[in-house]
Amino acid sequence: MTDIGITLPGFGHDVIAHAQHAEGLGLESLWHGDHLIPLTPFLDSTLVLATAAAVTSRIRLGFGVMVVALRQPAWTAKQIATLQHLSGDRVLLGVGSGGEAHGEAAWRAVDVPFAQRGKRTDAVLDVLPGLVRGTPVGLHGSQVVLSPGATMPPVLVGGGGPAALRRAARYGDHWYPAFVPRAGIAAGVARLTELAEEFGRPRPGVTVGVSVALGDVPAALVERRIKGMTDYGVSEEAAREVVVTGSPARAAERFAALAEAGADRIVAMPFTEDRFRQAELVAAASVAG
Repeated sequence: MTDIGITLPGFGHDVIAHAQHAEGLGLESLWHGDHLIPLTPFLDSTLVLATAAAVTSRIRLGFGVMVVALRQPAWTAKQIATLQHLSGDRVLLGVGSGGEAHGEAAWRAVDVPFAQRGKRTDAVLDVLPGLVRGTPVGLHGSQVVLSPGATMPPVLVGGGGPAALRRAARYGDHWYPAFVPRAGIAAGVARLTELAEEFGRPRPGVTVGVSVALGDVPAALVERRIKGMTDYGVSEEAAREVVVTGSPARAAERFAALAEAGADRIVAMPFTEDRFRQAELVAAASVAG
């Protein structure tokens, strides 16, 4: 059975109410994006997930995705370890290198070269597990030990391109693409299998992010979302394929097709204002599937 999660609103909604609502519906996981200077307002991901951890007991808490190259690795590890302690080991650590659609403003703000984001992401992933666990790690010429250590959460590597697949095979427990058509997921899984063998690791699982607007949704709103995705770099053809609309039964069929292509988990990303209702419809789709 495929796990089904849902994203929290980026800003302007009650995190506590949404987190408790999603858990009450039986959804597997709750996700929040990570942006310093985004295209639209976003609250800080670590603080949002810490808030969700405090008011829930079962639902898993996912970064979708943390841009680790914008941060110092020791502080990143400290926050992740703390969130593991606060949540009872419920963290799902989505990690990404930062998409070009958001531009270079955030990178300039923290004095990190945008062109080095991939290399810096790999460098953080090299040391992060040891730092989170509280074992000695060499940083800047000295040994660093963080305390208290924590269980290293599963790492989900975001992105749909070749570099992301290679990073997922090398470091990840899951590959986490978003807005990728079913055929792209299947092709990615095949490539991931080859790369995992190259690195001598098991093939990572697959978590897929999809845009959803279930129920009676105005066509103009869906078209606006498709336009927004094309502005983000997704082709119009792909955008129309990956936006999930219609009834919960229809969504269940779409989710099943992604599962057949290799997805172990689907993260629904609602883009309408009726977020509580969307969570209910996504939960109904998970049951229908």
